[in-house]
Amino acid sequence: MKTVVALAFRSLISRSATVMLSVAAIAVSVTLLLGVERIRTETRNSFANTISGTDLVVGARSGSIPLLLYSVFRIGNATNNISWQSYRELASDPAVAWTIPLSLGDSHRGFRVLGTNTDYFQYFRYARTRSLSFTEGKRFDDVFDAVLGAEVADALGYSVGDQVVIDHGVGRIGFASHKDKPFRVSGILARTGTPVDRTVHVSLGGIEAIHIDWRSGAPAPGLRIDAERVRGMDLQPRAITAFMVGLKSRFATFTVQRKINEYRPEPLLAILPGVALQELWSLMGTAERALSAISVFVVVTGLIGMVTMLLSGLNERRREMAILRAVGARPAHIFSLFLLEAAFIAALGAVLGLGLLYLLLGVAQPVIESTYGLFIAIGAPTSTDLIYLGAVIVAGVLAGIVPAFRAVRLSLADGIIVRS
Repeated sequence: MKTVVALAFRSLISRSATVMLSVAAIAVSVTLLLGVERIRTETRNSFANTISGTDLVVGARSGSIPLLLYSVFRIGNATNNISWQSYRELASDPAVAWTIPLSLGDSHRGFRVLGTNTDYFQYFRYARTRSLSFTEGKRFDDVFDAVLGAEVADALGYSVGDQVVIDHGVGRIGFASHKDKPFRVSGILARTGTPVDRTVHVSLGGIEAIHIDWRSGAPAPGLRIDAERVRGMDLQPRAITAFMVGLKSRFATFTVQRKINEYRPEPLLAILPGVALQELWSLMGTAERALSAISVFVVVTGLIGMVTMLLSGLNERRREMAILRAVGARPAHIFSLFLLEAAFIAALGAVLGLGLLYLLLGVAQPVIESTYGLFIAIGAPTSTDLIYLGAVIVAGVLAGIVPAFRAVRLSLADGIIVRS
């Protein structure tokens, strides 16, 4: 057996050019297969870790997925707001332990601005039990204080004490600027790998302050109130976009949810974040399956290329097979030789594909995180990765059966006869 292994290894080296092409094809296909699986898994983990410990998310009545997207992931906009009176009434329910009000609608150089209160820093949890922490500064105290997510600070080069001008509207270029009432950076949050990193946090009073002299989404003609005058005014919000709810007991979840959904003063919707996430993934399931299918087909294409290489080389190797038979090699030896070659090619391609995946992840990780807000962890291969690698190697061995069987059937005379 050792002789067959050594012979297979030397045979591959003698045909290194064509062998490496097959190895490269399998390596690229394995990289794609593992990459799709890694992105799919990390995307699920990233979404699941975005919010923890929140029992309900409440917003204007629309749909569970839109509410989840704009309140938690800062994607899209609300169809309507919640009156402050309704929020205070629901927040005072005896079953409610805490609430976090959320006010959205403004931005700063492409990053969403979130108006909230200090309960956000006390009760918000992500990645199961982790709380928000600061790398610099502290939470907002003044009306015109701002707390930046880690990505905002890194991308725009801000530090504590810098000024931030908020734009009205969402996008890199807002509809109008609130430059007459700039904010001061009071703190920078530690990186979380969630939408928090891409958010500018200000107080609810700050949101009211910059709109105090606005009417119907635009500056009121002839009305200008400077920042100092605003500080002495009543800045209680008239409405918020949504709010998060933590309950004293999980057993009250459905009771409180039903109460909010049947709230008569205005149409509201309360959702369970975990259930809404499952709905979101069910919608994305088709795309996931399509990507996985494409990856599998690419792997199959690489294996077909390997089989083609082995079959096409049979004509040149007929004399080699005949000599081996003449010196005593049995059909089982010839069969094993081709299977070993196929196994070597598949295994080498799988290992190189895994290495290429980690190389690409190392290069693309910061780009993906800054562009899409998705953190792809670079860790040891998972059990799923190892299963896929093993499946590729096994598939390579099985694919080698065809050329191996064909090689065995070549007669000794057919290999010795010189064809002109």
